[in-house]
Amino acid sequence: MASSMQEAKRDDSAPQSSDILPATELLSAHKDRLSPLSPLKARLALTGLTLICLLPFIGKPFNIDDPLFVWVAQQVVHHPLDPYGFRVNWSNTATPMAEITKNPPLASYYAALFGPWTHWSEIALHIAFLLPALIVILATYELARDMTRRPVLAAVLTLAAPAFLVSSTSVMCDVLMLALWMVCLLVWRKGLASENKLYLLAGAILIALCALTKYFGACLIPLLVVDSLLRRKRILVWAPLLLLPVLALAGYQFWTKDLYGQGLLWDATQYARKAWFLASPSRLGSFFVGLSFTGGCALPVLVMATLIFRKRWIAGALGLAIVPAALLAWNVPGRFSGKDHKVSLFITLVAFIAGGILTIFLSVSDWRKARTADSALLAAWVMGTICFAGLLNWTVNARSVLPLIPAVAILITRAIDQPEEDRLKPAPSTWILTTLAFAALGISLWLAASDAALAYSARQAAREIAGRHTVAQCGLFFNGHWGFQYYMQQLGAEPVDMRKNNLRGGDTIVQPKNNVNTWPVAPQFVASTDLLEINVNYGITVLNINADAGFYASVAGPLPFSFGPTPVERYTIYHLKP
Repeated sequence: MASSMQEAKRDDSAPQSSDILPATELLSAHKDRLSPLSPLKARLALTGLTLICLLPFIGKPFNIDDPLFVWVAQQVVHHPLDPYGFRVNWSNTATPMAEITKNPPLASYYAALFGPWTHWSEIALHIAFLLPALIVILATYELARDMTRRPVLAAVLTLAAPAFLVSSTSVMCDVLMLALWMVCLLVWRKGLASENKLYLLAGAILIALCALTKYFGACLIPLLVVDSLLRRKRILVWAPLLLLPVLALAGYQFWTKDLYGQGLLWDATQYARKAWFLASPSRLGSFFVGLSFTGGCALPVLVMATLIFRKRWIAGALGLAIVPAALLAWNVPGRFSGKDHKVSLFITLVAFIAGGILTIFLSVSDWRKARTADSALLAAWVMGTICFAGLLNWTVNARSVLPLIPAVAILITRAIDQPEEDRLKPAPSTWILTTLAFAALGISLWLAASDAALAYSARQAAREIAGRHTVAQCGLFFNGHWGFQYYMQQLGAEPVDMRKNNLRGGDTIVQPKNNVNTWPVAPQFVASTDLLEINVNYGITVLNINADAGFYASVAGPLPFSFGPTPVERYTIYHLKP
């Protein structure tokens, strides 16, 4: 009788699973109970850990698309209202920058605050971009305090994800966009809770800034509409303010159309649609690659899987992953070149695709159990990002998966937070959680070191090749782009212009193997060749078509990264006949 009365009392005091209510009040009494640190100490500890992980990479040379953002920032310094008013050879011919870039310019405006007075030093710009990374980690902690009882763990798992850690060592727009995204969520939620229009106005401004840093930031608009409706707040309080970011994007479209003859927002959407047919195997194949990238880039899901999923769920995810892994490994979609190491590729694909499936399970399971506005927000956040990365973006890459990382980290801690009567297994100890979190962090640091080695190899190659070149050899040219182009141009070399044909007899052409927009040199024009090889073997590969690793673009392979020997970086030097 007593137990029945206690059960009835517990049922009356708990929210019903069908109710959609904010979860803040459900956790407010317990949110820091499991954390041995006060909020201030937790923030300081997270700041210290983030700096310890990222400071070793502040000397990393510019890599992949970093030069595009640096060049736009240099243009902004001299022509602040004309960020794309110059030409760049990024596709084997000099082209207006407005036709090359597919990102808005706010990240370059940010870089322009630091570049001029530091001579565009890699160290200075990387230090500047440490601030957005810190904001992401600390904002994840603040958001997790309202949603879980382990906010420190959520922040550490965000830091430990390969998509976040490696992206934080670049000067591209992705982490800055995510920082604005996270702060926007915090401000908007505070504004909704208090119905304070100043907070809501600040949130709307942050949406606009986020979208003008990277277009994906505009996805905050539908996400916050759904979240605000589920919180049953008066629509006239918040809805009109969401017109502000819409107007900002419309203004950007008309402004760039007036400057460059085409609206760059619309141009980016058209480019994604057209390039998708060239870069993606099929809709289904692209979705499978998206699952692979989700599983690898959100690695903490796989690392924590045995703590948060039943064994049959893990077995089911592995079983579901077998067919798509086999299709991708044996090139059934018809996009990836055939490889000799199909078995190892298949095994890695099974693990990563299973991780992507488990990530979907995690968000859906949290929604089904909690039925709160918070669980709906997290589920929409994760599922929307997966759909964009795997189905809408022109190529799958870690940068597209990055926005879901904080949400997944919070979902993991929410799964661990389940009440004892609802848990799948006994609550793990703090020691186990710490060990697994730092295991994921170790792999991400390993991957970041390999990525840095790739960047250093391009700068080293440029310096060695330029050092060998003499005036008697006439012009020094190259094809290929990314960081290699940045450093070759710094040393006086020119990119080959296929339309202008700026080559003469006796010139030297350098061609990197692991790069983009390269083309073969006809043998009949070659007097001799040299070969430069640089070892970058860290046992883990971030980008190489021969290792099936395409962290920055899945056109290089269906894996975000691969384990095993990394192919050497090879540069062929062609000396043309007089």
